[in-house]
Amino acid sequence: MPLGDLDTKRLPAGSVLVVGAGLAGLYTALKLAPRKVFVLTSRRSAKGSASAWAQGGIAAALHADDTPESHAADTIAAGDGLVDSDIAHILASEGPERVRDLEAFGVPFDRDELGQLHLSLEAAHAMPRVARVKGDTAGREIIDVMVKRARAAEHIEGLIGWRAESLLTDGQGGIAGALARRDCGALLGIEADITILATGGIGGLFAVTTNPKTARGDSLGMAAVVGAKMRDMEFVQFHPTAINIGRDPAPLATEALRGHGATLIGPDGERFMPRYHEDAELAPRDDVARAIFAEIQAGRQPFLDCRSAVGHHFKDEFPTVYQSCMSAGINPARVPIPVAPAVHYHMGGLETDSYGQTNLDGLLAVGECSATGVHGANRLASNSLLEAVVFGGRAAEMILGREHAEKRAERIRTQPWLFMRPGVSQRLRNAMTQYCGVRRDAKGLNRLIDLIDGLIDEVGRANPLIASRIIACAALAREESRGGHYRDDFPSENPTAKSSYITYDRLD
Repeated sequence: MPLGDLDTKRLPAGSVLVVGAGLAGLYTALKLAPRKVFVLTSRRSAKGSASAWAQGGIAAALHADDTPESHAADTIAAGDGLVDSDIAHILASEGPERVRDLEAFGVPFDRDELGQLHLSLEAAHAMPRVARVKGDTAGREIIDVMVKRARAAEHIEGLIGWRAESLLTDGQGGIAGALARRDCGALLGIEADITILATGGIGGLFAVTTNPKTARGDSLGMAAVVGAKMRDMEFVQFHPTAINIGRDPAPLATEALRGHGATLIGPDGERFMPRYHEDAELAPRDDVARAIFAEIQAGRQPFLDCRSAVGHHFKDEFPTVYQSCMSAGINPARVPIPVAPAVHYHMGGLETDSYGQTNLDGLLAVGECSATGVHGANRLASNSLLEAVVFGGRAAEMILGREHAEKRAERIRTQPWLFMRPGVSQRLRNAMTQYCGVRRDAKGLNRLIDLIDGLIDEVGRANPLIASRIIACAALAREESRGGHYRDDFPSENPTAKSSYITYDRLD
């Protein structure tokens, strides 16, 4: 197809367009059977899916001594005042069934010699409840199973090699599909009665991240410009222990290592976390990230010391981390691992109810690009994969249980190719890390917003620029420090915890 040509495709009445092929998108698509589903993805494999990179596992109250109430309580506590309690209890109560569902699909969760699920302890959990797969390969193993199941499912059809770049509107305040583009510039307008965004997070907007570089908040940008409501966009979680070996994206040293007893030490070999938090290495992620950042700022490179806690079992128990370290000439069984904070997860996103419905008719969102209120200001470790399947499953149940009106696009037309050239992208990533990173202040955030506005003037309203601008404006508006959002100029929490809600038209 010649550059810039536009083709159109009308999906069959009642069928669903799923944008994204990570865990949330694929699980939702599978649970929508027998309804016809079209999965739009630019990837020909799961390599670019953040779900596939999840190491720790999936959290749920699976032990006989554990309860959904305890899991919900931990989720609420980690969220620092902003977790919707009802949503947290939905996550925790439906979680065990969804994990068993994944196992029925074929996910080979680790079990002990008695056949019981092997459950790990992670930070801010009251007890071990994280189900793992082959040590630290849970995400990859789960995605591999989901991809195989989706390929074999008769009701799922792949639209592969296309990247969604805008949403089609029906002229009545609703969404009627998406406009997608191939790398060559060819366009495809896809009309759909139901559109689900499952595109993942925003790590690629920052210079240091554990996410795929393609995770740039594209769905947030395309939804914002057509009136979608955003929630808690300022809350970005920085994983404390990215492996600091100069790679982009940064490989991850899973939280489960600290759950196993690994400690954080300075160049002198002494632990430093007890100086920062009473829970030391098992403190919430935002506290650990800021402590590591403070050590780096003070000129003391932090290290994760796994020698005593894991030792010679490292290669078998944490093969992904082991391979990442060894590829850089670091044997983690013998020497400490250099670490640094990196953008890992976005608590904010498109505001939805517990069934994934946004404020726009015909548009749903599931997974990391959504904001149900389950994470609040700080996500509890290993709740991300659980969120994908719990709320993806609920979205499928809602769609299957209701009648949906036919949607027709008001018009489908070509549009400028808002291409983020490498130079523009790198300027944005550097500025987001510098001014909207682990520590923030008004002066830096205002500089960032001015820079983003300049980039918009240069290349147009590209989705990553729109998403970044909303994050920066939300961070500037929240004049307190809470969860993953820390302001040097407002270091205390406000007495009343309130979520933030914003639409793009309110930014100017």
